[in-house]
Amino acid sequence: MESSDKTFRVNSGKVGHMQTVLITGSGGLVGSETALYFGARGFRVIGVDNNLREYFFGPEASTTWVVAELQQALQDSFVPITSDIRDFDAVRQVFEKAGDVDLVVHTAAQPSHDWAAKEPFTDFGINAQGTLNMLEATRQCAPEATFIFTSTNKVYGDTPNRLPLEEQASRWECVAGPYADKGIDETMSIDQTTHSLFGASKVAADIMVQEYGRYFGLKTGVFRGGCLTGPRHSGAELHGFLAYLMKCAATGREYRIFGYKGKQVRDNIHSADLVASFEAFHQAPRPGEVYNMGGSRFSHCSMMEAVALCEDITGKKMKTTYVETNRVGDHIWWVSDISKFQAHYPEWKLTKNVRDILEEILDYNLPRWKQER
Repeated sequence: MESSDKTFRVNSGKVGHMQTVLITGSGGLVGSETALYFGARGFRVIGVDNNLREYFFGPEASTTWVVAELQQALQDSFVPITSDIRDFDAVRQVFEKAGDVDLVVHTAAQPSHDWAAKEPFTDFGINAQGTLNMLEATRQCAPEATFIFTSTNKVYGDTPNRLPLEEQASRWECVAGPYADKGIDETMSIDQTTHSLFGASKVAADIMVQEYGRYFGLKTGVFRGGCLTGPRHSGAELHGFLAYLMKCAATGREYRIFGYKGKQVRDNIHSADLVASFEAFHQAPRPGEVYNMGGSRFSHCSMMEAVALCEDITGKKMKTTYVETNRVGDHIWWVSDISKFQAHYPEWKLTKNVRDILEEILDYNLPRWKQER
């Protein structure tokens, strides 16, 4: 674990002291967006990241470039820590050295349902045990802090595939029932369904975060994300839908589409919109609450429609290959109903749709992708 006396100075706790946010997975998409967002608002940012994403998905998924950007952007207000959340003693030491922690944003995860089947112990250790370690360290060392957890829509397993879906020209669409208009809300069951091992480990974490809010009274919030996306996503084939898709479109790499005729639908939320929802929750936390969080009907597309958008934006025809077999536990149609969060926090709103996101991903990353080639 790396630290310095200067940057790990304990806060005084007096009025006017610099607030501290502790972020796990700070080199990832949501973690880095969180660091920049709260850093710009005067927070001291403690970022915990050990670049396991490179271990999961290979060198092109490394987050070291993102951490370097954070260090340059935030300077002395950013404290990078290399630590493993599966080690409770190491996690507790981070909290103890940090002093007063006002906000914990736990984004570190093994994020791929395909990869989880390769190493179930690694997946469960990071997603479930790691989350328990973070919760317990917060309870012991920072019980007044807000605790935000990035869960996933995969906690619902493949239950959404039982909805009344209609095949249309470029997509599957939910055409009847309570979810057809606004999307899927938090009342959908997470039981009696195929989750993938990743989904199961995230269910364990999800429920534990709720319980620490309801049982211990910690200010915990669960955000069940759809496709989380943005320009600092180190996209790889097994994780990072829009980022990897645009990378393939811009560089001429072949993109593989898995099952459902390429008409599977996803909603996509920009990481900046997601992090803005974290701030809203932090300002008025509701302990143990759960929110579906995604692009909703405002920002969603099918795989075919996303490919067409990429071709339109880049002016290039994409190389795509269709694989008949879909991924285990994958959704045919997912659109998040975010009306519960909007009712609780009416000042928050989505600002970027799929085209906005894809254009930003391309503009931000194209120079780096050219260098990689």
